[in-house]
Amino acid sequence: MSHQPDPRRWWALTALVLTSLAVGFDVTILNLALPSMAESLHADSAQLQWFVTVYTLVLAAGMIPAGALGDRFGRKRTLLLALVIFGVSSLAAAYAPSTGIFIAARAMLGLGAALIMPTMLALIPTMFTAKERPKAIGTLAGASMLAFPIGPLLGGWLLDHFWWGSVFLINIPVVVLAFLAVAACLSESQRERGRRIDVGGMVLSSAALTALTYGLIEIGERGWTDAAVLGPILAGMAALVLFVLWERRAGEPLVDFALFANARFTVGTALATLANFTMFGVLFALPQYFRANLGTDAMGSSLRLLPLIAGMLIGMTAAGRLSRMISPKLAVGLGFVLLSGGLFWGATTGTGSGTVWAAAWTAMYGLGLGCVLPTVMDAALGALSPGNAGVGAAVNQSIRTLGGSFGAAVLGSILTSAYRAAVPEEARESVFAGLAAARSAGSAASEDTVRSAFVHGLDLVLATSGGLGLLGLILALAWLPATPERPRPNTTPAQRVHVPNLE
Repeated sequence: MSHQPDPRRWWALTALVLTSLAVGFDVTILNLALPSMAESLHADSAQLQWFVTVYTLVLAAGMIPAGALGDRFGRKRTLLLALVIFGVSSLAAAYAPSTGIFIAARAMLGLGAALIMPTMLALIPTMFTAKERPKAIGTLAGASMLAFPIGPLLGGWLLDHFWWGSVFLINIPVVVLAFLAVAACLSESQRERGRRIDVGGMVLSSAALTALTYGLIEIGERGWTDAAVLGPILAGMAALVLFVLWERRAGEPLVDFALFANARFTVGTALATLANFTMFGVLFALPQYFRANLGTDAMGSSLRLLPLIAGMLIGMTAAGRLSRMISPKLAVGLGFVLLSGGLFWGATTGTGSGTVWAAAWTAMYGLGLGCVLPTVMDAALGALSPGNAGVGAAVNQSIRTLGGSFGAAVLGSILTSAYRAAVPEEARESVFAGLAAARSAGSAASEDTVRSAFVHGLDLVLATSGGLGLLGLILALAWLPATPERPRPNTTPAQRVHVPNLE
């Protein structure tokens, strides 16, 4: 008997897109509100840092346990609970009367996001056929990227007209719509009844990811050699080793490491991590370039990210068709060629380069990124069975998140080191401090020196990222399977059985 896929699956994807937007808005919008919050809540610099950091730490700690809980108790149920947590925490953050309450609300927002992100990804391979999956992944990834320009634009308008808490109220209507859409359109996944929860694995994985993420975050403030950086990173690596040893001996492990024997999952995850590495570096450096060199405000910087987003959306729209026409291997290879080409083009930026120049190379970079991400994510997620999709998606998401954080830390360090080496002592704190000092002294020559130093650092960041894109091209051509996954006949996506693929 032939089974047809659920006809509501595209409506269900709309629910996931709304959910992704809610998370994306929260990630992109906080930095705009920090100056107002510092004044209203009487927050010092350390508390402001915790406003940002606590969300990331809870998110990192929670993703793998959250994936396991979705597999165990049902992904629809987990997603609905996550949306409630996210919505209530957004309200608490908006009306927080003190720094302590706001930090607690941000921690709960991180928990909600940790439950949301792997659960969303885990639903894709069980909802859609192999042919449909790249389109579904591209749609979801595109929604996440749209939050980068839309979030700051909305946030800037709200901060101009209302109080700082209004930026967190953006989440409420989106969460309510997402909750209703998930409840109406999403079918519950099959639960792994009787499976024991690997508490030891959860504790060790959470400890490892929290420590590693914290260490990477602190690099930007303290540098690579500070004890506050090396201590957490070394502790995280030790916890990761203990986690692997624990899982290899556990009767019912949280993560089945046989998953990494599948070429599609391992190579797809590695290539997605490389792409994330470059993306976090670009998104770290570009807004600073727009503001320092082109003199834009936050809204102007957001608008100048639109060519990157547009290129990415075009690439994502074409990725599935391109993969079927020339094979996933060549589609990803072409994507990395475009990605690297855009980055190397951007690495020739000078102080006289303007908005049109930036729009051209970022659009090319975005086009390549859009071709790469849906195809490599499809390779990774297509390797997951219905029973382990939650944990597998969480492992994929965790590795990509760490890769992005590492990218921001490494590329940020390259930018900072190149800048500081070329400017006088009084300008070394940041490019903005350097420009302020030069203007205070009335020295146009000093302003030119500061801008030149920063653009030189930006060019090094983009050239390094372009080199990583070439590494991705080599890995894709060498290791990515040449043929797309072929579903077994007469099965729906939810019924498909995972067969290890070692090609």
